[in-house]
Amino acid sequence: MFTPETIDFTKTQTYSARGRHNLVTVENLRVPDPDADDLFTSAEFEILVKKLKEAKAAGYGVTCFYGAHVIKCGLSKYLIRLIEDGFITHLASNGAGSIHDFELAYLGGTSEHVPTAIEDGSFGMWEETGRWMNEAIVAGAKKGVGYGQSLAEYVEAHPERFPYKDDCVFYRAYRTGVPATYHVTVGTDIIHQHPAADFAAIGQTSGRDFAAFCHSITTLDPAGVHMNIGSAVTGAEVFLKALSIARNQGHMLKSITTANFDIIPLGDYKTDVGKDDWTYYYRPRKNVINRPASLGGVGLYILGDHQKTVPSLWKRLQIEK
Repeated sequence: MFTPETIDFTKTQTYSARGRHNLVTVENLRVPDPDADDLFTSAEFEILVKKLKEAKAAGYGVTCFYGAHVIKCGLSKYLIRLIEDGFITHLASNGAGSIHDFELAYLGGTSEHVPTAIEDGSFGMWEETGRWMNEAIVAGAKKGVGYGQSLAEYVEAHPERFPYKDDCVFYRAYRTGVPATYHVTVGTDIIHQHPAADFAAIGQTSGRDFAAFCHSITTLDPAGVHMNIGSAVTGAEVFLKALSIARNQGHMLKSITTANFDIIPLGDYKTDVGKDDWTYYYRPRKNVINRPASLGGVGLYILGDHQKTVPSLWKRLQIEK
């Protein structure tokens, strides 16, 4: 039987992240201020605000899957406020979302300069990030908890390492009692490069997070809200599978509202498009906006820069809550 050769990850050299130049820091995180932020609006945005208020008032779930770029845009504090104000009942992201959040918590900065770091093989080889996150995941796997909870409990257990934990989204969600789950693709994240990576533990904890996410999707029944903020692949795919599982188990979510936030113009995004149109291959169009609402729900596209749409969403909900 043929067995392919593999590389020895233990030979990988790592470097301390201390002193690294970071493109995003806790000092330049945007601070929620209803008097300072420009107000974005659109017809779809107004519908979403109304649906979010109705879902919260009725006690229906509001799930949110975000791409890591939301953290890199400096919007951590807005996600935290939406969680603590009760407008997000489950937060989810990909592995990169957890990494940027974790680095901000211990280092006070994240987002290295990739174009130069990839040239000498130093990209992503950060000892503290890889060592500590993998330690947290392995410990969580042994306890039988999920990926997000593993990270939060690690921060809680080592407060001296995380002087900026109050700006950490998954930690504040944990303290608020809101699930924060991470849906990992093996090989996409810098902590998979680290010699300490335990892929069995990564898979186990992320798998548990998927089960938790699926449960939260059932809480959208009958008229909750799901938002996908800037996750063009992972968020769209994970949500569609979770929705299928929820409906398979009897939660039909016929009046669900879904909203996709992005900057790609889609034109009349509710019309059918053929495979000759490139937007056919943009997953959120089908998996977030159109297919989930086919039983009578509402699918929305919030077209705009995250740095305008997310603060404006928080501001509107603050004004009218």
